[in-house]
Amino acid sequence: MKAVILAAGKGTRMRDLTNEIPKPMLRVQGKPILQHIVEGLLSVGIREFCIITGWHAEVVESFFGDGSQFGAHICYMRQVVQDGTGKAPELAKAFAGSEPFLLTYGDILVKPETYAEMLKRWNSGKFAGLVTVTGSEDVTKGGLFFFDANFCLKHLVEKPSAAQLAELKAQGWLKPGETAWYNAGIYLFDPVLFEFTARLQKSPRDEYELTDALTAMLAAEHPMAGQQIAGRWVDVRDPEVLASLQE
Repeated sequence: MKAVILAAGKGTRMRDLTNEIPKPMLRVQGKPILQHIVEGLLSVGIREFCIITGWHAEVVESFFGDGSQFGAHICYMRQVVQDGTGKAPELAKAFAGSEPFLLTYGDILVKPETYAEMLKRWNSGKFAGLVTVTGSEDVTKGGLFFFDANFCLKHLVEKPSAAQLAELKAQGWLKPGETAWYNAGIYLFDPVLFEFTARLQKSPRDEYELTDALTAMLAAEHPMAGQQIAGRWVDVRDPEVLASLQE
């Protein structure tokens, strides 16, 4: 298994903290966020990494080098135009080759056990993708995923509007008192993903959205497993979250 890490964005919500470095290189308890991710993946036996860089790419590339100091093999691809999460993985197509790969955003912190649980779930069946989720009863927090009785993905809505939430309730996807499952930003994919990212059109936000590729994969009946993240999951989205992690 190889890993692709998306670390190209500036992280504008971090304000002046990312003027000179990309958000994944901000430090948590003395280490860059990205180093926590790499070390967690190394702990489950993943050794080959492709890091997609962009904003101040040289900061990432000079810190990690070829990865040998960490016991890894690291290569880089630069996303010159920041046009969304849907096209960024395509830069790693040659790196991935014909094998499945793990894809994660470079600002998501989880315990290493999460990666182990993902690999176990992946190996339990024949899937084209695996999505991770966190649960909440607040239905306004982000991308909503819906699953069948086997916890395989059946439907998803990216950042639903009030009208879309009303429609989801009317259609029975959202039920009172039930857990709402949110996209946790870590995935496993078969290379079939690239067939769908290649066809993406820009969303109303004027970006290529990875979740649009997932929707297309569902429509083409490619099975996708779900995996709930137990324990720590942190989206290091703003200075307040970052500060809380230093305690």
